[in-house]
Amino acid sequence: MLQTVLEPGPTENAALFRETYLAAYRFVLTARLLDDKFAALYRSGSGRIHGGVFLGRGQEALSATTGICLKKGDVFAPLIRDAAGRLAFGETVLDAARTYLGSALGPMRGRDGNVHRGKPREGYLAMISHLGAMISVVNGVLLARRLKKISGTVGLANIGDGATSTGAFHEALNQAAIEKLGLVLVVANNQYAYSTPTSRQFACQDLADKAAGYGVAVDSVDGTDLDACLKTVGQAVARARAGHGPQMIVASLLRLCGHGEHDDAGYVDPALKKSPLGRDCLKVAEEYLIRQAWADPATLATWRSETIHEIEHVVAQVQREPAPDPFAEEWRAISSKQLSETHDESED
Repeated sequence: MLQTVLEPGPTENAALFRETYLAAYRFVLTARLLDDKFAALYRSGSGRIHGGVFLGRGQEALSATTGICLKKGDVFAPLIRDAAGRLAFGETVLDAARTYLGSALGPMRGRDGNVHRGKPREGYLAMISHLGAMISVVNGVLLARRLKKISGTVGLANIGDGATSTGAFHEALNQAAIEKLGLVLVVANNQYAYSTPTSRQFACQDLADKAAGYGVAVDSVDGTDLDACLKTVGQAVARARAGHGPQMIVASLLRLCGHGEHDDAGYVDPALKKSPLGRDCLKVAEEYLIRQAWADPATLATWRSETIHEIEHVVAQVQREPAPDPFAEEWRAISSKQLSETHDESED
């Protein structure tokens, strides 16, 4: 997480934006390589991966931006393709690996698949599979903080185009607008809700029209462009933090893989893959870095090599860690005193 994201300019803003962009790129790269590692383990048939593997390929630039534009004390509600955003918000490669590999030392203690992880005390919310439902959870946290006289807090929820067709989306967006909450709602319009194309999901010309109907400010952005995402999301977060009410962003892109590793994505229109929506955001970011002279091909290769080494080291470590023993495990909620990370021995 970085404190602020500013647009590049002729003075100190340019240096800050460069720092932010480089940090975001490293999260994009790490998420891509980490996803690739999990996918390889899943496809190996070794049974080491617990739960499914849902890649963020093509969405990492948008995802990293949503995490990096927030600061300590904010609320973040990521989805299954938000490995980059999770890393940018503070999750470690170690915690991610422990969750996917079912380590008893991980944040989920080896339970409940791998996508429902989070640390609510730190504002990092565990994902609800019914995706539109995450918006109202963020609203609830923001309302609770308002009642506690805590100001200047932003809550960011990531959803996909499919979630905008759920009743929960409409109810929560309406609530946020009425209460003037500091909600930033980022919609990754990746053209498919699983295998259902947007043409079968909604009849409006643009998803941005849905925000206007509730009196919510809305921006659109090219979700394949890290530069554009940083500026657009950063500005929306700043407006929400300043008390201007909920903000919605519609990012256009294409999921460059199936819904999960079990899905070959044969339903995706080949024309979309060849369109600007089908650009690989990682390559776009690397081309930008070279064009700005912020990195050269040799530096990019070094960063990739270093990241692969880190991931391989962490995965090897986690593979040696114990899994939960079903005969010895005390199957209570993780929030219970016995399993809570904040458990105080003096309370026993």
